[in-house]
Amino acid sequence: METEEEITISKTEENNENSEKDTEKKPKKRSPAIRIITYLFSGAAVGAGAILPGFSGGVLCVVLGMYPLVMELFSHPIRAFKKNFLAYTLIGISWVFGFFAVSNVIKYMYGRFEIYTVWFFIGLIFGNLPSLYKEAGKKGRSKSSFVSMAVAFVLMFVLLLSVKLMPNVNITPNIGWYLFSGFMWGLSLIIPGLTSSSIMMSLGIYEAFNAGLAGFRLEVVIPWISGMLLTAAAFARLIEKILKDHYSEAFHAVIGIVVSSTLMIFPIFEKYTIGSIFISAACVIVGFVGAFFLSRFKIEEQT
Repeated sequence: METEEEITISKTEENNENSEKDTEKKPKKRSPAIRIITYLFSGAAVGAGAILPGFSGGVLCVVLGMYPLVMELFSHPIRAFKKNFLAYTLIGISWVFGFFAVSNVIKYMYGRFEIYTVWFFIGLIFGNLPSLYKEAGKKGRSKSSFVSMAVAFVLMFVLLLSVKLMPNVNITPNIGWYLFSGFMWGLSLIIPGLTSSSIMMSLGIYEAFNAGLAGFRLEVVIPWISGMLLTAAAFARLIEKILKDHYSEAFHAVIGIVVSSTLMIFPIFEKYTIGSIFISAACVIVGFVGAFFLSRFKIEEQT
């Protein structure tokens, strides 16, 4: 049998080992300069992703470790600002830069290479699906998870197809539709995976909306920002509760929405040559690989 002294020594060694493991697991605190760079990069990336069809602002927030900050801001704005004023300021400034810089790039791409641009966006969307599927299963999967995915897919597909096939109905972008765009953008911020741009492309209002943003036209920008902020603030706590109580079902439903809205933007009825088919395929591959590798990049959680 072990003596009292041996037992004491054994416990001391065990405590020292556990202490060393805890020290190894605890991330090193970043310097102020590195944290500032991190916030600026994260904001610019989410801002750029918000305008790109295929990238969800919510997914990028999850990927970059910003989702808790976003949800806290919309759920408890005053408390959040007091707690992380510098972070929100830097992220907000870089978000605006990333958003409007990329919107001008997309406007140019659409004008010159519309079909190839759409195929590139499709690649971006499917490149995000592996990380989204992984996130959806983080708390396990059940039969209800896949039922939720299937129901969401069918409902969104039927809705978008009905709009497209409805006779004598042409959607003309106006203030009401720009407000709707803001509503979709607000939801995409708090619902990871909901790609508002893809839905707008399916409805045929994305190009006019993006051109209005690129030109900073107030009749586009004001209703869009109003709709986005009001929606995110109104639904943040509800989404927070749904994700807490039905995490797997909610995320799998988002996957269904993403896939169905993407299928609706496939430019399959265009006239293609052998050369254009190869270029389109290359655009899909480049978009997929780019999105896939970005989704693998995870910024350390800030402490």
